[in-house]
Amino acid sequence: MKTTLDLPDEVYARAETYAAQHGITLSKLVAESLEKTVRPEPVSESEHTDRMAKLFKVLKASNAEPMKPMKREEIYDRQVFR
Repeated sequence: MKTTLDLPDEVYARAETYAAQHGITLSKLVAESLEKTVRPEPVSESEHTDRMAKLFKVLKASNAEPMKPMKREEIYDRQVFR
């Protein structure tokens, strides 16, 4: 993805020099630096479980009743299958 950044001249010059010294492009330097800075933070298993529980609570339909198991005869006696 292409983008435009407004950088201070001194920062740009140091970044360009650093990239040249390490044999990489300025784009790659910026991308790698951003990856290190904005990577997802690790989440503990208990926190993950709590987040999932909250998500499922939100996703649960408020007008839905829990399904109850039906016997075979009850299923075939319904008008839907006739």
